[in-house]
Amino acid sequence: MTVPIRAFLLKFARDRRRWLPQWLFEAKKRHGLSVLNYMVTSNHIHLLVRDNGEGDVIPNSIQLIAGRTAQEFNQRKNRKGAYWEDRYHATAVETDRHLVQCLVYLDMNMVRAGVVEHPSEWSFSGYNEIQAPRQRYALIDYEGLKELLNFGAMDELADAYRGWVDEALSKGQHFRDGKWTETVAVGSERFVTTTKEKLGVKGKGRQVLGGDGSYELRESPAPYKAILRHENDSLRPHNAYSWDDIS
Repeated sequence: MTVPIRAFLLKFARDRRRWLPQWLFEAKKRHGLSVLNYMVTSNHIHLLVRDNGEGDVIPNSIQLIAGRTAQEFNQRKNRKGAYWEDRYHATAVETDRHLVQCLVYLDMNMVRAGVVEHPSEWSFSGYNEIQAPRQRYALIDYEGLKELLNFGAMDELADAYRGWVDEALSKGQHFRDGKWTETVAVGSERFVTTTKEKLGVKGKGRQVLGGDGSYELRESPAPYKAILRHENDSLRPHNAYSWDDIS
């Protein structure tokens, strides 16, 4: 999922640190949020999370994190007005090769922005935590990530993940791809079609696009702002179904 921030209100490392070890960790502890990866930039946030089957975990966690972050920042800066530019946008990702691609895509964010040359150089993402798992205050659900990627040990997963990232860098596969931030679902044709069916009437007008084993569920062509708002409405806690995986 992607959460846009008004202007560049997370430009200071101090505020990014409050968002990560303070409120993201609190959401994990309080609501049981399963975090697979994360990326905090100066003006937006990406979270790759796993749905544990309890419909309120993700929206309650986002409400906690977004609300407390905005409140703290506004109080410290003595400012008023909206902190977040819009509600979060969620994309369902199938737990196959698409999950690997999404993990890597998130960690490439600041490489795409030209801020760093390698994800390891940006402290506010999950790359370094995957490479060196924490004994305390871990944000990433290591057991969940190992299970989804079929690894028995975290060091094996870390080695493989480092290889995936390095391969993407060597092949120049770090450019922006809207399917991870602007679609409703990404995965196989069956996964995306099933997701559309689960949306019911909210799935009408959405198009299944793709080929070669990779498909997307997209809105009919329209201004992005309108797409973002409509998809957010469909993915709020009022849903009558649960995602298998949400990013």
